[in-house]
Amino acid sequence: MDLRVFLLIASIIFIIGLIIKNIRVVQQAKAFVVERLGAYNATWHVGVHLKLPFIERVAKIVSLKEQVVDFPPQPVITKDNVTMQIDTVLYFEITDPKLYAYGVEHPMTAIENLSATTLRNIIGDLELDQTLTSRDLINSKMRVILDEATDPWGIKVNRVELKNIIPPREIQDAMEKQMKAERQRREAILRAEGEKASAILQAQGERESQILRADAKKQMQILEAEGQAEAILKVQQATAEGIMLINKAAPSAEAIRLRALEAFAAAADGKATKIIIPSEIQGFAGLAAGLKGILSEENAEKA
Repeated sequence: MDLRVFLLIASIIFIIGLIIKNIRVVQQAKAFVVERLGAYNATWHVGVHLKLPFIERVAKIVSLKEQVVDFPPQPVITKDNVTMQIDTVLYFEITDPKLYAYGVEHPMTAIENLSATTLRNIIGDLELDQTLTSRDLINSKMRVILDEATDPWGIKVNRVELKNIIPPREIQDAMEKQMKAERQRREAILRAEGEKASAILQAQGERESQILRADAKKQMQILEAEGQAEAILKVQQATAEGIMLINKAAPSAEAIRLRALEAFAAAADGKATKIIIPSEIQGFAGLAAGLKGILSEENAEKA
């Protein structure tokens, strides 16, 4: 083989290999920061790109996904001079690969220090109780401050969360005792309210029971009175009807006197010690005795 042909083939293979080596494929959610002769040239996004060999180079590969950074606990001092440990979680994404590559050296270290100083400034204006109950306020303030500070670095802070707030051991013990006392107070209040409600229900039940008993007694008395009234009415009606029948029959005086005598005998019944006999009944009794004597004499003569 001729030397020139060999060199030509070797050159072609070298050029093809060099071209293949400088073909770069940018993946989804990635960005390549490209420099030409040491200066920023372009930012490559998703697709196929050809880099000029020996002139251009990929200075930085940047991820455009949202990223999460968990910073270690930082010592902070509250307004009432209580030292506590607070660790934060930061959610951010890179919006400008060029600023991220050239804006600051070691961006994560810069964000960590910035978040620590911001947290100290915010907590320094709050007391212990406010710090424990104002997480949302602290989170929103830190997000606004960090987002504004990281704009020149091509970083957007989406969210900041306080992961743990760890007060000193003695403060924790005091808080536990306070919480225990508060729970005992609530328990005593609930027990007293329960006893009160029970007593009220018992009193209401007793009152309703007495009312029901009184109503029952009242109804019974009403029914008894109505029964007695109805009985009296029936007796009076029967008496009136009897008198009406007697008046219709027009009885003689002798029949009336005989009925009176029978009533008088029934009234005496052998139990009375003194009996006052009306004069009319006495005359009628004498008449009856005379009639009885006459009948006796006639029977004797016949005998």
